[in-house]
Amino acid sequence: MRTPNRKMVDLSVEVAGIKMKNPVLAASGTFGYGTEYLPLVPPGLFGAVITKTVTLLPRAGNAPPRVYETPGGMLNSIGLANVGIERFLAEKLPELLKNHPVVIVNIAGNTMEEYVELAAMLKGQPGISGIELNISCPNVKQGGVAFGSDPVQAAKLTALVKKAIDRPLMVKLSPNVSDIAAVARAVEQAGAGALSLINTLYGMAVDIDKQRPVLGNVTGGLSGPAVKPVALYNVFKAARAVKIPVIGLGGIMTADDAVEFMLAGAAAVQIGTASFVNPCAVKEITSGLRDYCLKKGYTKVSQITGKLAV
Repeated sequence: MRTPNRKMVDLSVEVAGIKMKNPVLAASGTFGYGTEYLPLVPPGLFGAVITKTVTLLPRAGNAPPRVYETPGGMLNSIGLANVGIERFLAEKLPELLKNHPVVIVNIAGNTMEEYVELAAMLKGQPGISGIELNISCPNVKQGGVAFGSDPVQAAKLTALVKKAIDRPLMVKLSPNVSDIAAVARAVEQAGAGALSLINTLYGMAVDIDKQRPVLGNVTGGLSGPAVKPVALYNVFKAARAVKIPVIGLGGIMTADDAVEFMLAGAAAVQIGTASFVNPCAVKEITSGLRDYCLKKGYTKVSQITGKLAV
């Protein structure tokens, strides 16, 4: 087999009909509204930018402290703080689109009706390539993981939102369930075009001097390298349960991490905590993916997906 050179390696992927120039996406909640990292990281370097979660009304979020570093990761309890859908469409989205990224909007609601109303407001909006349905946030008292933990409720919500939109729909799943394969199959049957997983794991930290929880919300979501083995297992399990594309996330810090997820079945990956530690992680990971393809004689990065020998 002829060994390809770097220019011959095609890093582009297509997920649920969304064409991306590379398989590295900015995870929701970790890249703000897509412009906060300028000029360190132009949003266009990513295959797609998934926006900070948008809700129907503005949200102040949870009480501080809201972030705490842990061994091998971080806890966050932001609580989906955001400007609300109206300001997002009027101010945040236009600024993001000036940088020419592929944009996927992450949405969440307290009720199914709120999710549907949000989805309908995004219908017909130019520049939006897809919707990511957040049914897995562990840091809110209503909505969030409450919908994602039950396959029946997850499927019902997915079907309702699918009817309300005119773009591809990705559903973000939680690891805080008894059987992620069951939830994955349910939302696939309800019309999801792709899955993204995992969201954060439940966690907490304690201040032993004050004898109280460190986070203002008591508990938070754990992300970073500490969750990678759990994320990798869930991606492997979900990818074997469904026919739609799976996007892997959870502790991906390097190109080797990204390769592991793709070998386990992911068509693309998202990076989050990595961008906090190293804002240029996207450059290093995409370059490393190209090097891995060269090493293995692949001409397309998509050839990595599902190659795990089991």
